Amino acid sequence: MTIVKLPEASRKQGLATAIRVLETEAKALQELSAFLNDSFVQAIEMISAAEGRVIVTGMGKSGHVGKKIAATLASTGTPAFFVHPAETSHGDMGMIVRGDVVLALSNSGEAKELNDLIEYTRRFAIPLIGITSKPESTLATRADIALLLPPCPEACPNGLAPTTSTTLTLAMGDAIAVTLLERKGFTEKDFKVFHPGGKLGQQLMKVSEIMHKGDELPVASEDVSVAAAIDIITAKGFGCIGLTDKNGLLTGIITDGDIRRKISADLPSKKAKDIMSRQPKTASPDMLVAEAMAVMNDLKNAFRRITCLLVVDASGKPVGLLHIHDCLRAGFA
Repeated sequence: MTIVKLPEASRKQGLATAIRVLETEAKALQELSAFLNDSFVQAIEMISAAEGRVIVTGMGKSGHVGKKIAATLASTGTPAFFVHPAETSHGDMGMIVRGDVVLALSNSGEAKELNDLIEYTRRFAIPLIGITSKPESTLATRADIALLLPPCPEACPNGLAPTTSTTLTLAMGDAIAVTLLERKGFTEKDFKVFHPGGKLGQQLMKVSEIMHKGDELPVASEDVSVAAAIDIITAKGFGCIGLTDKNGLLTGIITDGDIRRKISADLPSKKAKDIMSRQPKTASPDMLVAEAMAVMNDLKNAFRRITCLLVVDASGKPVGLLHIHDCLRAGFA
């Protein structure tokens, strides 16, 4: 692809426009943080007390923002989905029931497509939270709680294209979602349940999910002969064996490299504990795979990098083995 070099004047003008847009929206976000009041806390209380879902709705650009807010809520422990306001007038109103909370978005507060939905919530006593910048609008006055946005100019030079207003609405939605997340005590473990795939799911994958265990585990007593240890290493195919004391606690490890470095005529008859490396690097079942890879890759000492980690439980007993190839197959690089 050929990159066209812009004239200096055009380049400067483009950068100036971009900077103006970002500075306009950044200033608006600062004003929003100072604009929040008890209405926000009341909205959080209302959503927290709801037995059903958060139904997010909005028209046009507000609708696009609403879909993202609904997705963020749902992925952080607050059941939510988006309903198109125009479709509610043609049957989708049945998706909204008592116990739900409606979160309606409209910068002007006068989107006519919201009218039937507003009336429906009033008729069936369904809590309605409105996000708008117009305190005298239909949405603000009919809602149970109005979350008002500060009267900030759009970044568009004509003051027409939804830019600043949609940024503020999105930020308000994020504030609601994160506040609810913290109130619920939503943890990384909970997050993983809702994000099993993609990069997020990978980042939160734990060693226990991909480690080898049971009969696959190359483990033996530290009192076995080196010959017996070699047989186990060969049979299991991981290039190492974990060794335990009489209580089943991990005391050391023997690798292919250990055997090569200590080879001698009488090596097979020696006990495994005579040549094992003590205090081997280990992982716990609950450790993140990314953390385990950092242990294997030892960035401080290239000579201490390894390809396997024995996994031990809280008592120190080996319960699994993680190989670098398992990490690669899981998508870690």
